[in-house]
Amino acid sequence: MKKIFLFIGVLGLIGVLGTSCKKGETEVSTDKETALQQAVTPYVQNTVVATYSAMADAGMTLLKQTSAILDKVEKGEDYTQLMKDADASWRLMRKYWEQSEAFLFGPAGAHNIDPHIDSWPLDFNAMNALLNNPAQMAQIEEEGGAYVGDKLGYALKGFHACEYLLFESVIKDGRAVGTGKPHDTNLTHAEAVYLNAIVEDLTIQAILLEYAWAGKASEAKTALLEEADVEPYNDRYGEQMMNAGKAGSIYKTYQDVAEDIVAGCIDIAGEVADLKMGNPYISSTAEERDYIESPYSCTSTIDFADNIRSIQHSYCGAKDGDAAVSDYIKSQDADLDARVRKTIEEAIAAIEAIEDFENTAKGNPKVKAAIDKVAALEEVLDKEVLPLLSK
Repeated sequence: MKKIFLFIGVLGLIGVLGTSCKKGETEVSTDKETALQQAVTPYVQNTVVATYSAMADAGMTLLKQTSAILDKVEKGEDYTQLMKDADASWRLMRKYWEQSEAFLFGPAGAHNIDPHIDSWPLDFNAMNALLNNPAQMAQIEEEGGAYVGDKLGYALKGFHACEYLLFESVIKDGRAVGTGKPHDTNLTHAEAVYLNAIVEDLTIQAILLEYAWAGKASEAKTALLEEADVEPYNDRYGEQMMNAGKAGSIYKTYQDVAEDIVAGCIDIAGEVADLKMGNPYISSTAEERDYIESPYSCTSTIDFADNIRSIQHSYCGAKDGDAAVSDYIKSQDADLDARVRKTIEEAIAAIEAIEDFENTAKGNPKVKAAIDKVAALEEVLDKEVLPLLSK
């Protein structure tokens, strides 16, 4: 089972944004375009690129740590502190990823990076078979992240395969249940090799996201791509947004850009309410029960809250003083803007009030309360904000 995700890819945008007028409506006003243009550059630079850059930075740190863990395993030396450090780096990298999920409509979706790094649950049978296949493990040891990225399925790589190897779990009712604690320092050599290769691939994908939006990355990040023989994506998606209406941009108006920003927020709100929290809350089937996003680190509610922060950053701006879509909505309907901001805060608070989601989600009234708050956010964005932008 793959994580369900929604996005508008680059090719889809080219088809959708074919004219500067909206299906027979009048051309977007200059004042509106000016107001929305002011929101786009901070969105690209301070929300999207900054998030992906920080995620890739955390990945580079995590890769150094898992490489050191592998070295310690091979030498038979203690690596307790390294495991704790790697857990912290995984959590940090994870935070930035979850805070990016309101903008899956760009390269993350178009290049299938979202399912590549964030599919769940794991395929334990396939993983055990892989770890006990000497020939395959020899290939992974030789090729590293390139083998993981090119030759393994989504359910055997990404955040959650890494999570399983970094955090302790116990067997309960025939399934692995996480404790949220660092894995004991008893990784087999095969597990350490696999962990390091997964992290290398995960970090490469993060760098590709940064590159696709910013058109560049640091020297160290670029060197990792070159070492892995991976060509960076040349989407220059940030430029496409910031240059709406100019020759070469897939966007004809800044209104189109703003509508995509809000649509991305609507998509992730729906996923959090209906699937990420909704499936475990219902738990009428084993599949729904096991639809837990981060079951080994026990950080699912942190993930959900960060998803809503992704909406908050996209709508309000990631930095104080940033121009944002919120500013235009406020200029047209101050009450609506205030309600959106309040609903965002209420959704985050309701999610953070949930305790031990991984083990108590089914029928939990606090989970239902959080679902309702996130659904209310989805509705106000979909039924009020997006139509106001489209006028």
